[in-house]
Amino acid sequence: MRQEIIQLREKMKEQGVDFYLVPTTDFHGSEYVHEYFKCREFLSGFTGSAGTLLVGMNGAWLWTDGRYFLQAGMQLENSGIQLMKMGEPEVPTIEEHLEAVMEPGSVLGFDGRVVDSTMGQMYEEKYEIKWDLDLAGEIWNDRPQIIPSEIYALPPEVTGETAAQKLKRVRSYMHDNEVEYHLITNLEDIAWLFNLRGSDVLHTPVFYAYALISQDFAFLYLMNEDFKGGDLHDVDVRPYAQVFDDLKRLPRGSILLNEDIVSYALIRSIPSNIKTVNGINPCEIMKALKNDKEIQSTRNAHLKDGVAMVDFIHWLKSTMEFTSLLGVPGLGAGPDTGMTEIAASDYLEICRRRQEGFIDLSFDTICGYGPDGAIVHYSATTESDRELKAEGFLLVDSGAHYRDGTTDITRTLALGVLTEKMKEDYTAVLKAHIAVALAEFAPGTKGVKIDEIARRPLAERGMDYNHGTGHGVGHLLSVHEGPQSISRRGERYGFFEGMITSNEPGYYLEGEYGIRLENEVLCVRKPDGMLGFETITFCPFEREAIVKEMLTVAELTWLNDYHAQVYDKLSPLLDENLRKWLAEACAEI
Repeated sequence: MRQEIIQLREKMKEQGVDFYLVPTTDFHGSEYVHEYFKCREFLSGFTGSAGTLLVGMNGAWLWTDGRYFLQAGMQLENSGIQLMKMGEPEVPTIEEHLEAVMEPGSVLGFDGRVVDSTMGQMYEEKYEIKWDLDLAGEIWNDRPQIIPSEIYALPPEVTGETAAQKLKRVRSYMHDNEVEYHLITNLEDIAWLFNLRGSDVLHTPVFYAYALISQDFAFLYLMNEDFKGGDLHDVDVRPYAQVFDDLKRLPRGSILLNEDIVSYALIRSIPSNIKTVNGINPCEIMKALKNDKEIQSTRNAHLKDGVAMVDFIHWLKSTMEFTSLLGVPGLGAGPDTGMTEIAASDYLEICRRRQEGFIDLSFDTICGYGPDGAIVHYSATTESDRELKAEGFLLVDSGAHYRDGTTDITRTLALGVLTEKMKEDYTAVLKAHIAVALAEFAPGTKGVKIDEIARRPLAERGMDYNHGTGHGVGHLLSVHEGPQSISRRGERYGFFEGMITSNEPGYYLEGEYGIRLENEVLCVRKPDGMLGFETITFCPFEREAIVKEMLTVAELTWLNDYHAQVYDKLSPLLDENLRKWLAEACAEI
């Protein structure tokens, strides 16, 4: 039993709370958060980026999705917390479980600043609640503090549109939808709208802020109260917490907000004479449809990232081949070689930092060798850091933010000898990847339909994967961006020209290896009016892992054409040694 759970229950008794809910987010509904907000991780020991913890006096439960089943199972061992595998048969949802355990008179507690208003209002209707309790904060003695980062403006050649132009579009949307006010709490939406970036959240160039807009004013609430600059004509910069008081003073009217993002605490600040209109933030749609400048900037970022990946893969393979020739199974066999998962991911970061305009990684690199590759969102620690050997697969999922844009790429690398099954599995995943790359569909097609296309080649071999096939990618923002997604749950919003999305099917054999192949793709219009995808990530696939006979003529043509593009775009940017290696890696199959 974790001591943190024992201490939490003591605080629950003091407050008269029977169950306490801890989601994984911040005051803004973010996926990636500042260390200050990692209360669920502090209490449970589970470090994944998604999960909700519920603690009762006689039990504790943690819900997470298929990306983290293996990781959570290991990290929750002996914690006194039961893993609830979301979406699995006979596993209740959080709401179903609460209905089962909440007895008459039971009290549910949570911090209303980190619970979205949709959930908060549902709990309010069903149960007795105490919504202003930060109990984790009361026992977290060395809790990291938020020190607001420096905020900087992006140039027009990267954004393609001024903040004033974007505000005009938002106000036009408000007028058309007959709302007087619009509350924005999503950090990526705010950063996009005002063409500003920061570093309050690791690997996501955003800053903590709220925005409140009408036809007559635009208020930007910042933790960094000293900020001066940017393209903020007629924008009033105010203290971060003042948003609560300003909401309370709004005159009669209606306010547009997204109840799935806006916190329950903020909703409680809106006067009863203000009508709330629940809907998608217009910025979420606007920023997903990249303009020509954003697209060109992102293309530039992918060229830099391609150079970094080629540098890394060449270095890694050369190292493994050298040790194999010496008869050494892996560099980790020597005490001073340091060839492990962490060493490999560290070198990849060095390769990226060499590129002009590098800002940060876009997420913590996932670098899993052998069995660790089967953990979808594996994160190596000093305790788990596995030695690399000149055999089998290394899965590397990584990306970066450059001044031009954001990248996200996964390659499963052959470090040496592969079994026939490994090759067949790799080729099956490649077929799924190519199926998405070749897909054609009508404008507005939902991602769930494209997801079905991706899974067919795997289903024919009895294979599948427990995660989505693709997510939107932000422009110098979050590497995971909506509203579009290619997944079984991708029914919310359709695909349109200008969207940038990942294409990343996979296959994971627990205890043995994992395979995932990911490129970013741009949604483009075909000559016949249909939509399709243009691949904008450039990095070779593993020739030695491909079973040519498993590919159709169309698939083989796509693969050879793609490799030709990789060489044509990257070779002018490489030295002679890397050019020679890339020519071999991209040779026609």
